[in-house]
Amino acid sequence: MQTIDATPRVRVPATASVGEIISIRTLLTHPMHSGQMTDANGDAIPRHIVNLFRCTFDGEPVLEMDLQTSFAANPYIEFTARVPRSGTFEFAWHDDNGDVYTAASRITAS
Repeated sequence: MQTIDATPRVRVPATASVGEIISIRTLLTHPMHSGQMTDANGDAIPRHIVNLFRCTFDGEPVLEMDLQTSFAANPYIEFTARVPRSGTFEFAWHDDNGDVYTAASRITAS
């Protein structure tokens, strides 16, 4: 299988109050081939999807999602999280090829 040039993007506020609930938005450029389509020659395009999304805050789990073939190309995920202190949100998208795409965003809490 071919490795793709997936681009992760995240939007996390730069600052928040301790205990505040914030909105986090993520987007990964990824084709999410379900394995049910064919190319111009009629050959099946192999399944190649992001099957796991994980977010942690300073190593502590925040959110984990198992994704399936019905999830859209360029998966957009929005969720909320409570800010316990200043720290770093880390994001990881795992795909069928074993590739892992990562991003991180620091937040300062007052």
